Amino acid sequence: MNYDVIIIGGGLGGLECGFILARHGLNVCVLEQHTQVGGCLQTFRRKGVTFDTGFHYVGGLGEGESLYPFFRYFGLLDLPWQRMDDLFDEVIIGEQPYFFANGHERFVDTLAESFPHQRKQLEAYTAFLKTVGEHLLDVFNPDVMNGKYVLPLFGRSAYEFLHETIDDPLLRKVLSGTSLKMELDADKLPLYTFAQIHNSYIQSAWRLRGGGSQIADRLVQQIEAMGGTVRTRAGATRLIETNGRITAVEVNGDEQLTARFFISNAHPAYTYSMLEESRCIRKAFRKRITHLPNTAGVFTANIRLRPDSVPYCNRNIYLHDETSDLWRYRFDKEPSGMFISYKIPENGDSYTPNIDLLTPMSWAEVERWKDAPRDADYAAIKREKAEACVAFAARRLPWLRDAVEEIYTSTPLSYRRYTNTVDGSAYGIQKDCTSPISTVLMPRTPVPNLFLTGQNLSLHGILGVSVTSFFTCAEILGMKTVTKDF
Repeated sequence: MNYDVIIIGGGLGGLECGFILARHGLNVCVLEQHTQVGGCLQTFRRKGVTFDTGFHYVGGLGEGESLYPFFRYFGLLDLPWQRMDDLFDEVIIGEQPYFFANGHERFVDTLAESFPHQRKQLEAYTAFLKTVGEHLLDVFNPDVMNGKYVLPLFGRSAYEFLHETIDDPLLRKVLSGTSLKMELDADKLPLYTFAQIHNSYIQSAWRLRGGGSQIADRLVQQIEAMGGTVRTRAGATRLIETNGRITAVEVNGDEQLTARFFISNAHPAYTYSMLEESRCIRKAFRKRITHLPNTAGVFTANIRLRPDSVPYCNRNIYLHDETSDLWRYRFDKEPSGMFISYKIPENGDSYTPNIDLLTPMSWAEVERWKDAPRDADYAAIKREKAEACVAFAARRLPWLRDAVEEIYTSTPLSYRRYTNTVDGSAYGIQKDCTSPISTVLMPRTPVPNLFLTGQNLSLHGILGVSVTSFFTCAEILGMKTVTKDF
């Protein structure tokens, strides 16, 4: 069958592009290699309990805030969102807790209780983040895109901004303490990434009762209702080029589907690997994309708890060693930093059925199994890592050991398998403030009817991917057309 647009990859970026294009009357087909769409939005169930794989909370979902207009456009606001406590993140350095509060003024007031000598610095910090957030939609206006709040901030260092703005080293560490929203890198992380993501959570923080797969499922329902097609178990294995344009995609090694345009939500290195020979892509370009550094991966311990053993906590916990350097993370066997997330009870009671423990994990720890069976040694590494995570979390949650009923784990190998990301990267290609032109990618490719989307381009996360989906679709329809109903 011939389509207007074929989209490779049914993660959030691919589904959002499918929605936008279907809404504008194009005949779209989204191809997903696995049995479940969603990418990092996927969920799984074990013994009646639902676990999230990569989605845990979002920021800026209140009216007038960063994510709100995007989720309104995509018809996602009526999902069972639950606003988190006003003190939505608890950052623990050693034994001392500090709290992040919703609202820029309250954020300052709350942290100033612990750092009264840094109130003016905190006011400057949050004012800057707020201003960057207010200019989010500037990205859709080419006349202001080069203004001081968008492209130039990709070339500024987040680490240097933090040191220029905040005098107290401990406060700098606290402000960096929710680091598993992104990969902190003292030498590379752009200020735009740091500011835009942190600002959205200061606006408001939300969990989704029932799991992140509802976002993907709703997008699929709407795409199909508008005449589009979403196929699972349909892995794109080859892009077929004729006279400098993509004419078809090979599915599962045999079937061929044709279209006028093609969008890839897969990692750019994987996308270009599907083009074995191309008159449009030079070897030097292909080599550059293939060798771009990727962010690290994540180890997750999804813990099913004994029934009625752990009261639900409507905030997150970020736990760090007192001596650890969050901006130059050490990938040791023992974690030195961790994100702890509680699952909203689905039956309305006051006890959580499960919690997730997430900690950074390097590809090097699992690389030897990338092309080999997951054997007993791999299982042993996962078990040891899970035990270390429970021991680390128990410093703050001393009841945890007795509450654990079963643990399910994932590593960067799991991410690579389910999202086709290079080296199991959690946040895609590493953006580099010293080289933004090389690491912040645009949707357009050297092949005129092939476009990219997703977290590897500019800004990762739910917000970043949603913004990027409009940029990708604008390459086909034009920016004025894709944003006129926004």
